[in-house]
Amino acid sequence: MSANQPAAVIVLAAGGGTRMKSKALPKVLHEICGRSLVGHAVSAAGELTPGQLVVVIGHLRELVQAHLAEHYPAARPVVQTEQNGTGHAVRTALEALAADGVELDGTVLVTTGDAPLLTGATLAALADAHAAQGNGVTVLTARVPDATGYGRILRGPDGAVAAIVEHKDASAEQLAVDEINSGVFAFDAKLLALALSLVGTDNAQGEEYLTDTLEILRREGHRVGAVVAADHREIVGINDRVQLAEARRLLNDRLLENAMRAGVTVVDPASTWLDVQVTYEPDALVHPNTQLHGATHLGEGCEVGPNSTLTATSVGAGARVSNTTADRAEIGPEASVGPYAYLRPGTKLARKAKAGTYVEIKNSELGEGAKVPHLSYIGDATIGEGSNIGAASVTVNYDGVDKHRTVIGAHCRTGSDNMFIAPVTVGDGSYTAAGSVITHDVPAGSLGVARAQQRNIPGWVERKRPGSASARAAAEAGGAQ
Repeated sequence: MSANQPAAVIVLAAGGGTRMKSKALPKVLHEICGRSLVGHAVSAAGELTPGQLVVVIGHLRELVQAHLAEHYPAARPVVQTEQNGTGHAVRTALEALAADGVELDGTVLVTTGDAPLLTGATLAALADAHAAQGNGVTVLTARVPDATGYGRILRGPDGAVAAIVEHKDASAEQLAVDEINSGVFAFDAKLLALALSLVGTDNAQGEEYLTDTLEILRREGHRVGAVVAADHREIVGINDRVQLAEARRLLNDRLLENAMRAGVTVVDPASTWLDVQVTYEPDALVHPNTQLHGATHLGEGCEVGPNSTLTATSVGAGARVSNTTADRAEIGPEASVGPYAYLRPGTKLARKAKAGTYVEIKNSELGEGAKVPHLSYIGDATIGEGSNIGAASVTVNYDGVDKHRTVIGAHCRTGSDNMFIAPVTVGDGSYTAAGSVITHDVPAGSLGVARAQQRNIPGWVERKRPGSASARAAAEAGGAQ
């Protein structure tokens, strides 16, 4: 990380992003890989621990301000009431800091809120080079395969930046240059304030351009340097939803590569998606068509997928999760989940517990080795260690007004097609008979039976369904008497 702590990082996030074609969200609040665009920018900047971290906001600023307050409280929002250009945005930020008595001395980094692939390491390299070269301003650049549409960096004999020429204004010789401007800069704080005071609006848009400060500082005798990003894809900005998807793919590939290099086996990277908050331990195995969102954690040697979506879910060492949707659940070591299981918030499976095929669990705990093998709903329940819940069982937790809890003790065996009408407790070591509706507590070691006695009515089908296929089959079987 940078040896030169910036005095400030200013993130420009005020634009409307009209090409996103979104009425509900400003561009910078669109997400990729579990984090908003502005969140990626703030997180990268935060790695440098700057003295001040400022985000300039404008379009739909109430939404952006609330988002920052909830997720990035260390970032200070500054409102650019009218979007009069990038230079005006930076000047607005500096004026807001000055009004609070903050006097900047040192390096000020200016970055954008729509470049989610830019890393803290690249910003640190920019800050370090700026200080080492003694520049008045240093531009982050990139060498790209196709520079169409980008401003070209023109360098002098000493390697300093002589000019930035926009694509439409470039000569044929200049268009052959593959080094482009990223819109990310490192400034000397005092020189930045001076240059901004001299920026005019004599341009087609009538706006204050931050790039004009480079020519101003160069004329004043200050060196304009440049640092080339190690990976040109880092500087990619997002202007529409096509670019949003492209950036998501690039960032996901980066996250998957990090995971695989850390010892995670990803069978099919093309169909596997990670959020930036996902963590993992060596020898975890991820099968195809799996999505891991939020603060999901994969324990050592666990196996997840295929066809699974886990959100903010922890998977213990050696656990197996197949064809499962899980949201804010805890899956213990060596537990088994799925296929076709749904773990809702508050689900906690202890070591070697099982939630099997077509099982839904909500706000419930399964003790060590407890099993719900198939076709059941367990809601608001506690199931003790070693217990087995029969197929097609339901903890009936809702009376239409309130939720109630079911407690099933340790080493119980409940029959298939049981309904547990909460609140109810089944004591340790108890059994319940198949088809029972358990409305009262079952004492420890007892058998709970709650079903009507079976009664057979001979000849009913022939009398009530004469001429039917059932009646004919019964007659042939001799069951019509």
